[in-house]
Amino acid sequence: MVLTKREKMKNIIITLFILSTITVAFGQQDSQYTFYMYNTIGVNPAYAGSRGALSMTALHRSQWVGLKGAPRTQMFSAHTPFKETRLGLGVSFINDKLGAWSEQNINIDFSYTIPTSKKGKLSLGLKTTANIFALDKNLLNPEHANDPNVQSFSNFKPNFGIGAYYRFNEKWYAGISAPLILNSQHIAQDDFKAGVERTNYYLIGGYVGNITDNIKIKPALLVKYIDGSPLQMDVSLNTLIHNKFILGAAYRWSAAVSLLAGFQMSNGIMVGYGYDIDTTKLSGYTGGSHELILRVDLFNRRKDITSPRFF
Repeated sequence: MVLTKREKMKNIIITLFILSTITVAFGQQDSQYTFYMYNTIGVNPAYAGSRGALSMTALHRSQWVGLKGAPRTQMFSAHTPFKETRLGLGVSFINDKLGAWSEQNINIDFSYTIPTSKKGKLSLGLKTTANIFALDKNLLNPEHANDPNVQSFSNFKPNFGIGAYYRFNEKWYAGISAPLILNSQHIAQDDFKAGVERTNYYLIGGYVGNITDNIKIKPALLVKYIDGSPLQMDVSLNTLIHNKFILGAAYRWSAAVSLLAGFQMSNGIMVGYGYDIDTTKLSGYTGGSHELILRVDLFNRRKDITSPRFF
């Protein structure tokens, strides 16, 4: 049988979709953020309560704009220290969607802080997670509507993670974490196994320094490793001008270049926008990625922390 040009194109599109689906199913990773340096609780539970206030963050990310079914992420978190104790508590909700796949995470973070010097503090963290993973077959448009091999489903998996965060002083910080430790299996049918949630390991670090009385800089680093995938590295440099305006740039190794801007509306309120320019083969097919963030700090309880906080 000779295929028409349209049929050949259809087959190519279907093949690409299947390949991308397999990649997603076997290479599940945690949510990706351009504003990781302002959303540390998203990658390290030991950060809970470290801002010395009730800190709330809302974030929306639209990745690869222009591609149908491209990733979308919404996240909300809140964390606070307990007065007169070394404990911190955080809660967060993450909603991820990619094509017919969707995933929701509800997290509770606990931290315990140990003073190590006059200014140094080590925080240890524990994360507990409720994970809901689902596939909507109606978004797949299968050739046969009643195909028994293509069915909607959802499942629930508990998980947990750990982390450590060290603040050397008001200028240096570093952390290491594994937010989800258990390798959860979302799909397991006969000999077909996919949707494995593998452990993600994070290493973060940063520095805050004064260039002048009115200009501060913050270089930051995030290294992410997942078994079976290439090492991922994000490096960024942000500038805080007159304690009001944030301008920065970031580079995600072999993936994207990012531009960031923010405005410190008050000591406790910051809004920001990030734009990713893809550097992969997708660059000619997408309008880039957009990220919005809002962070609000209330009830500052620690007088040793200046406001506004730059980390």
